[in-house]
Amino acid sequence: MAALDQKSPNVLLQSLCCRITGKSEAEVAHQFQYAVRVVGSNYAPTIERDEFLVSEKIKKELLKQRREGDAALFSELHRKLQTQGVLKHRWSVLYLLLSLCEDPRKPSRVGSYGALFAQALPRDAHSTPFYCTRPGSLPLSYTERSGPGGAQISTSMGTSGISSLGVYSLNGPTPTPQPLLAGHPPQTAGQQLGSRLAWALPNTSALAPTSRAPLGPPPLSTWAPRPRHDGDLTAEVGEAALVRDILYVFQGIDGKFIKMSNADNCYKIDSKVVLCKSLRDTSSRLADLGWLHNKIRKYTDSRSLDRAFGLVGQSFCASLHQELKEYYRLLAVLHSQLQVEDDQGVNLGVESSLTLRRLLVWTYDPKVRLKTLAALVDFCQGRKGGELASAVHAYGKTGDPQMRALVQHILSLVSHPILNFLYRWIYDGELEDTYHEFFVASDPTVKTDRLWHDKYSLRKSMIPTFITMDQARKVLLIGKSINFLHQVCHDRTSPGKITPASKSTDSPKDAAELLSDLEGAFQGKIDAAYFETSKYLLNVLNQNYLLLEHLQAMRRYLLLGQGDFIRHLMDLLKPELARPATTLYQHNLTGILETAVRATNAQYDNAEILKRLDVRLLEVSPGDTGWDVFSLDYHVEGPIATVFTRECMSHYLRVFNFLWRAKRMEYILTDIWKGQMCNAKLLKSMPELSGVLHQCHILANEMVHFIHQMQYYITFEVLECCWDELWNKVEKAQDLDHIIAAHEEFLDSVISRCLLDTNSRSLLNQLRAIFDQIIEFQSAQDSLYRSALEELTLRLQYEERKKQRDSEGIVQQFLVLIMTSPDESLRFLSFRLDFNEHYRARDPRLRASLGATRGRRPSNI
Repeated sequence: MAALDQKSPNVLLQSLCCRITGKSEAEVAHQFQYAVRVVGSNYAPTIERDEFLVSEKIKKELLKQRREGDAALFSELHRKLQTQGVLKHRWSVLYLLLSLCEDPRKPSRVGSYGALFAQALPRDAHSTPFYCTRPGSLPLSYTERSGPGGAQISTSMGTSGISSLGVYSLNGPTPTPQPLLAGHPPQTAGQQLGSRLAWALPNTSALAPTSRAPLGPPPLSTWAPRPRHDGDLTAEVGEAALVRDILYVFQGIDGKFIKMSNADNCYKIDSKVVLCKSLRDTSSRLADLGWLHNKIRKYTDSRSLDRAFGLVGQSFCASLHQELKEYYRLLAVLHSQLQVEDDQGVNLGVESSLTLRRLLVWTYDPKVRLKTLAALVDFCQGRKGGELASAVHAYGKTGDPQMRALVQHILSLVSHPILNFLYRWIYDGELEDTYHEFFVASDPTVKTDRLWHDKYSLRKSMIPTFITMDQARKVLLIGKSINFLHQVCHDRTSPGKITPASKSTDSPKDAAELLSDLEGAFQGKIDAAYFETSKYLLNVLNQNYLLLEHLQAMRRYLLLGQGDFIRHLMDLLKPELARPATTLYQHNLTGILETAVRATNAQYDNAEILKRLDVRLLEVSPGDTGWDVFSLDYHVEGPIATVFTRECMSHYLRVFNFLWRAKRMEYILTDIWKGQMCNAKLLKSMPELSGVLHQCHILANEMVHFIHQMQYYITFEVLECCWDELWNKVEKAQDLDHIIAAHEEFLDSVISRCLLDTNSRSLLNQLRAIFDQIIEFQSAQDSLYRSALEELTLRLQYEERKKQRDSEGIVQQFLVLIMTSPDESLRFLSFRLDFNEHYRARDPRLRASLGATRGRRPSNI
């Protein structure tokens, strides 16, 4: 037994043939070859499991009993039963009904079909088929030969015994399809049809009751092509000759009487052929099968070697080849039947002979399938990749269950490469799409800093219709997140640790199972990979790169949210910014900025944030002051630059300049109010200015009210409300795209509501004019106060000089001297000079001098 275990199955099978026949290995060569073909065949081993045959026998029994109505009713009920899928073992029920209706005294004929199969099988594709009975036909047993360029042309179908008729492979013979190597897998619809036709052929064993086909293949002499005696075209052609011609036409080869008409693009019977109308019409109907075969074969031959057609296209061609392979299986069975009839000399009139009508019945299902395939080929012309898969998927939306099953089977093969692309992308972040078939596109020219925004995109034309746009967007985000982590964040975590990879579509069967549950398993795989990858990416950005902290820093510094810092910075910058812009130096302003940071609560911010805060001087125009060109800046690079793009930072700069100017208006009005309060008392001594100063107060109050309302609107109704919406969206964001979209929406809303967009240009110009009026008012009031204070100073100086001169008293001293003069005339002059006693009232000495003089005057008289 140990020695037997070490032998190959072929050696064991050959030993079994020798043991059964009692002959040597050389003598059982034919029997061994036949045994190999039988063991490797995909045909059903017995008839008992063929539901189609049993149903046909029931209908035949009903027709024999002249119960045509019951036969039609049974056929309709059986069709409905097949579509509903209520019973799992329909054959068992049908076979029970057949057994009950048959005469128990009559021996069962079911086993006779097995004998037919045993007779027909040696004449199948492994021996000399009907393809070889005409010059120029391709032998099915011809395994391989060299094609153009050294390519191998494989015509072997492995264990199936059906030729693919020239499937080209650049790497040698076409490998045996995987399902044929796995023992006895479940048969496809085409395989079931092949088995069904094999068993449904008439029982030819009854034609030769005294003879029985040998177990092995017939002698080689029986394999030789038979001479044909068709006669000339003027004689009436028999049905047997037409049957043989039709079998050639079925494989796309012109027959003796039926040839391809290039002008009409169809097979036609030569008009010179004498043939009755019924046979001509039946032959034309059967010849359509050859035209359909040629149409499909032409498409596959033209596309099989086209590498630009891509993996999806090659899968589509492979699915068509698979269907053609099942079609060739049927043709081999029909040829076997014809060979049996030729070998046994069956006449056309015999009940079991191969006729055009029987061919019409037996090729009904293949014709329907080839029609579907031909229409599908037309529908898929010029398509590739995901677009091709969409076309196949769209063609499967039909009410015919058989057509739908056929298209679904093709779709499972076509979608297999797409699903492999998809799983490689979402689990590894790799995109190997040489022929641009996948719906995710990559631009290798894009640099790393624009990876998230520009490198990867969706090819909408390549999105299969069985994948929704939301699923496609998630698939794009998953792979993009993996590449962003590796290339931008320099995160070396393997994708398997981020998202554990589930079972991929290792075979078209897996793809078919996945496509049958798009809203379940398929959606679940995409959602799981999407949530895990996006969650990991956001954690890396927040923990390693402080994304949320940088976002808050933008609010505090560039949107003037840090009030104490902004106010102190303005106080420190006021002397510098009042100078002409051309005289400013950035390093001086940077030092003032650092001083403002150290003197306010800004000093407690993260050092990573503070080092990014800087001063920026805008382009200088003639006449600009420092206030016009000063701006704060915030440096961003690395992963956070994906959120804070150049466009976003330019928006921040525009908003800062607007807010800075509005803040300056508030600062100016504060200085105006201080000036009015300080100068109000000083200028009371100048009543002529009271009206002007009153108007200044009124105008200043109007400006203060306007600016306060604008500041309230900007600060609370715009910035705070928009910021609250942004922060809520950021906290709920499921992926980086959500954060980017929320941030851009925040900036767009701020730009629009701050009158900085193009639609509000007229309002902004008017507002700037108002700001300019405030600046001009400050200049005018400052000029008024300077002039008034200068006038007040002059008046005070005049009063001082006046008092000084009054204190000096020159006239009074002169009067005192002349009043005390001994000359009486001079004394009387003093009276005339001080006739109204003006000086006397101001100088007591004059009162005394004048009184003494006046007291002496009477005595002198």
